[in-house]
Amino acid sequence: MRKAADVAEEASNSRTFEIIARAGYAVSGLLHVLIGIIALQLAFGRGGEADVSGAVASLASQPVGPLLLWACFGACAALALWQLGNAIMGERTASKKLTKRLSAAGQALVFAALAATIVSFIMGKGKNSRESSTDFTATLMSAPLGVFLLVAIGVGVAITGIFFAVRGFRQTFKRDISLSSEEAVRKFQVGVGMVGYIAKGIALFLVGLLVVIAAVRAQPQQSTGLDGSLKALREQPYGPYLLAAVAVGLIAYGLFLMVKAKSLRT
Repeated sequence: MRKAADVAEEASNSRTFEIIARAGYAVSGLLHVLIGIIALQLAFGRGGEADVSGAVASLASQPVGPLLLWACFGACAALALWQLGNAIMGERTASKKLTKRLSAAGQALVFAALAATIVSFIMGKGKNSRESSTDFTATLMSAPLGVFLLVAIGVGVAITGIFFAVRGFRQTFKRDISLSSEEAVRKFQVGVGMVGYIAKGIALFLVGLLVVIAAVRAQPQQSTGLDGSLKALREQPYGPYLLAAVAVGLIAYGLFLMVKAKSLRT
């Protein structure tokens, strides 16, 4: 355990490793842009899978797909390790520092999961995330207290969505990046951050809501992940317009993550 902590600390302090890890944000940004483009196509009546699996599959279908996927996997894995190092080696005293450690731990889990998704496609075992969400929900629902756990997960995801939206409205994301001294660039940074966080929040809230509905109604097929949530939004009154707005917001969030890759404060 001590050796692992030493490795994590050394990685966290390596400038080269930090640069590679920052690229993980750019990869996540690219995937969000692709998800937004697919969602925009859905709004206009075309097909597609508007989620991480759909975005990764889109990358895999490119002429240099395998090379792209390996590069994306390396960047996401590096960012997961870098954030794990920040979580382990961060300050343990002040409450604000503790919050940062917990945030780093959460990001480590998110990017580790993203790296796992990418490597599954590299190995030819990539799965439709809509089916994966339904299967996971059905498995958990059949377990003791599974329904209560599913409701808790759904509520947690929905609350995370609200947190994202509030962060967008209040523009607190500006604390995480170094704003440019050029007014036009600074406006772009703040604009894509605000729109992106709000749209990401709406998407997460819809995902969490569908998980809760699936658990309460004992209908795991209603827990369909991001793709199913966006397609459900399309079926509502003025749905295509709402979906198009969310799609543009997800593209904006992807652009913000690319900005974050370069201007992240450490």
